[in-house]
Amino acid sequence: MDTAVGLVQAYLRVNGYFTVAEYPVLDATGLAGPRTITDLDILAVRLHRAPGASGTVDAPLDPALGAGGGADMIVGEVKEGRPHPNPAMRDPAVLEAAFTRFGCCAPEDAARLVAELLETGRTVAPEGHTIRTVVFGNPTSPPGAGAPWHTVPFARVLRYLEDHLSAHWGILGRTQIKDDTLALLALREKADRAATGASRQGTDR
Repeated sequence: MDTAVGLVQAYLRVNGYFTVAEYPVLDATGLAGPRTITDLDILAVRLHRAPGASGTVDAPLDPALGAGGGADMIVGEVKEGRPHPNPAMRDPAVLEAAFTRFGCCAPEDAARLVAELLETGRTVAPEGHTIRTVVFGNPTSPPGAGAPWHTVPFARVLRYLEDHLSAHWGILGRTQIKDDTLALLALREKADRAATGASRQGTDR
């Protein structure tokens, strides 16, 4: 998996989203048989949380994600440089295929929802969940007004994950973390804490 995509996936999972990374979109109409024409960097769904529900290591939903209180689906693009959607993210046929295959809406609703998503960056499916375009990257200037997508900088993604690990280290430090990106950040947190502890012991002497 692409490193940047892995980072975004870890961030979304910590925020309570179920994710699918590098989601392939196939063309099955060619004479040579099915072929992958593109992939979508990340698709993510967060279910509506009941009022008052909480877990031991829950972190607040990061406001930088721009999510509301209900069920939320993100169609995400990941860029190591300036955040902007690839052509695939602006292609109605690609998005309609992904929507239908991913099961976020009925096939007869896909074209209308995609058209609204491309125009405004968000839409609400008849089933009640919001579908949004979110682009992750390294902006060098503020996002342009009226851009039909939401932007989350990588600096925010990293800071949120680091703060989450630090705040809940009493539990997470004893946990075997399976996500490769989160495990690497946890290893750095452990190393920093070990170095700080050793430095303090040296000072005490």
